[in-house]
Amino acid sequence: MHPSTIGPFQIIRELGRGGMGEVFLARDTRLDRQVAIKALPAHLAADPDRLSRFQREAKLLASLNHPNIGAIYGLEESAGHQYLILEFIDGETLADRLSHGAIPVSEALNFARQIAEALEVAHEKGIVHRDLKPGNIMVTADGAIKVLDFGLARTDDLQSTSTSAHALADSPTVTSPARPHSPTIPGAIMGSAGYMSPEQARGKNVDKRSDIFSFGCVLFEMLTAVQPFRGDTVADAIGATLHKELDLSLLPANTPPAVRRLLARCLSKDRSQRLRDIGDARLELSTIEPEAAAAPAGSSRAMSFALAASVLVAACALGAYFFLPRSQPASPQPVVRFDMTLPPDTMLGPTSWFDRPHRPSFVITPDDRAIVFAAKAKDETQLFIRKLDSTTATPIPGTTGANSLFLSPDGHWVAFLADGEIRKTAIAGGPVVKIAKLADGGLASPVSQISSDNDFFGACWGEDDVILFGRF
Repeated sequence: MHPSTIGPFQIIRELGRGGMGEVFLARDTRLDRQVAIKALPAHLAADPDRLSRFQREAKLLASLNHPNIGAIYGLEESAGHQYLILEFIDGETLADRLSHGAIPVSEALNFARQIAEALEVAHEKGIVHRDLKPGNIMVTADGAIKVLDFGLARTDDLQSTSTSAHALADSPTVTSPARPHSPTIPGAIMGSAGYMSPEQARGKNVDKRSDIFSFGCVLFEMLTAVQPFRGDTVADAIGATLHKELDLSLLPANTPPAVRRLLARCLSKDRSQRLRDIGDARLELSTIEPEAAAAPAGSSRAMSFALAASVLVAACALGAYFFLPRSQPASPQPVVRFDMTLPPDTMLGPTSWFDRPHRPSFVITPDDRAIVFAAKAKDETQLFIRKLDSTTATPIPGTTGANSLFLSPDGHWVAFLADGEIRKTAIAGGPVVKIAKLADGGLASPVSQISSDNDFFGACWGEDDVILFGRF
């Protein structure tokens, strides 16, 4: 039972507890501010070794001064018990945040950069955290990161501490077997299952590369809401850490390639192949632009087509914005519903395996009074026009083999691609006019050249007779 006041600090309520520590919210009556007070649980408070490590934790925190590390204000004693007086952080743990799902890529990278900055400061002081996990990271309301709980931290002189404010049920802090003075001796496991490095899970000596492994686990989980090395039990999680390969396919599609490479380097099971300095990760994260995120590894030729089509859509949108006339919003028009019957033995086309969604099968005239469409019979396409006040569709002469149709701004002409040429003809009927002859494409991989018909990604026609068209 802890007192209601500890020196000038009035206990308000309990914030949390675990097997290795208890944390309370308190008010500093001298400075009129809220603080967090950390205490050893009763069953450990009488252990001289635990008490010594508790005091070392205070000294470690006092040596660290960084906005992304929870600060310590002092060490108090009351009724024979010692208490850490810590910065109170108003926010939620990263574990709580992840309970609602994955974090968007840009936000996750911002969080990761702040975590890396905190670790970099600790590593420069020769301090290895050894228990980095979402439960030991706070996120404030304004998106600031605070790394907490250096209770398992060790220094380069092999001094270490072993208290932990709380342990998550799904990633418990493991401190077995308990050995005084040197938890880093072979055979002792100190850390959290699912986040500790392979060498840490084997009870071997650890260095800052172990924190880099844990950092990789946290970054992966932020992006996926899934632990990279998980299991139903502590033993299962440790087994996954030692033997399971990282599944990068779980990452969101817009994860930048640089982040995928960074994760692979952080989560190498062989620490000699792992990133050597968390500062390198911070620098890498500072240069990544989430907006430039690429498609996932293993993307195919079809994904290249999709990318090119996306570029065309953007170009056509810009073309429409700059070229097409703008008018004041019109009054609401009545909804017109009708059925359209295709000519016998035809289907809305084109339909070959190479045809793609950017090749429209029909367009509506600007006056909303007719539909021009491509229909396919046997192996040939043909353009037709169907007026809304008519029940039949009329073929447009000279448009055999036409696809990728588009209209002039006034709706009097329909343009299309046929036999490698961009052509046009009046909707009301008349001669077909060649606009441009296209060369076969030479950039499509893995084929050295493909026909201009298959290399064409659609077009739009501006009011000043400028036509924009896309190619591979």
